[in-house]
Amino acid sequence: MPSTAPTLITPRAADLGHGLTVRRLLPAAARRSVGPFVFFDHAGPVTLAAEDTRAADVRPHPHIGLATVSYLLSGEIVHRDSLGTHTRIQPGAVNWMTAGRGITHSERFEHPASFAGGGLELLQSWVALPEELEECEPAFAHTPADALPVRDDGGVWLRVIAGTVYGLGSPVQTLSPLFYVHAELQAGATLALPDGYSERAAYVARGEIAYEGTRYTAGQMLVFAQGATGALTAPASATVMLLGGEPLGPRHLFWNFVSSRKERIEQAKADWAAGRFALPPDDHDEWIPLPPTPAHG
Repeated sequence: MPSTAPTLITPRAADLGHGLTVRRLLPAAARRSVGPFVFFDHAGPVTLAAEDTRAADVRPHPHIGLATVSYLLSGEIVHRDSLGTHTRIQPGAVNWMTAGRGITHSERFEHPASFAGGGLELLQSWVALPEELEECEPAFAHTPADALPVRDDGGVWLRVIAGTVYGLGSPVQTLSPLFYVHAELQAGATLALPDGYSERAAYVARGEIAYEGTRYTAGQMLVFAQGATGALTAPASATVMLLGGEPLGPRHLFWNFVSSRKERIEQAKADWAAGRFALPPDDHDEWIPLPPTPAHG
């Protein structure tokens, strides 16, 4: 019988400067995507000195063909975008930005609010859009933490960020079948793998978990074989993000652009270089230039 052992993804570290490090899980050589999730980063936790906060800001930059999903475990981020949105991203809330045909945004940090609660800790993912919706109108939706469904039972607390899973449905509007869950497991607790989706993964954000007799530690992602069953067990307390859904087909990635068509990415590159993207109306005095060489990974 074929093995049902999960594919293990270990993070690649990236330093964004001034102590802001990122662990990148998707895309990876072993797995380009999980369901519609084509990108997954874990940043922090980090605390910056007041004099370093401004330099760590993520200046305005563009996206096409995807939805960005920002979810904080601690800290705070100020989001501005070309639609005129200006909001504070806080722990437990879901910030879903649909780029569609094109959007720009910035993520800025304020001292000390951005580093409260043990430091800034962000889970950033990108969700590909169905081909027929890659050029949809851009949009931004903020869903506060108290609007999301929660279950607390048997030593497992979980919040459904998006999708319908474990008998709970998130109010966050998505454009394809997917799920995304934040789970906190107490020592000795067990959580069954989610079902109903063809592609599923678990990311160990904190602590460690065991699956089928093997232990996995913080920073590792397990991508389960289709049809795999069983449960995650926490030898000690652990924070786990579960994600997946139905695949949408291959996608091309360059920098912050995602598309099913290479020529569309080339057009986006040319548009950004020529200044044809609108910038956030209250954050338009600086921006990140187009990278000179292709991004790999």
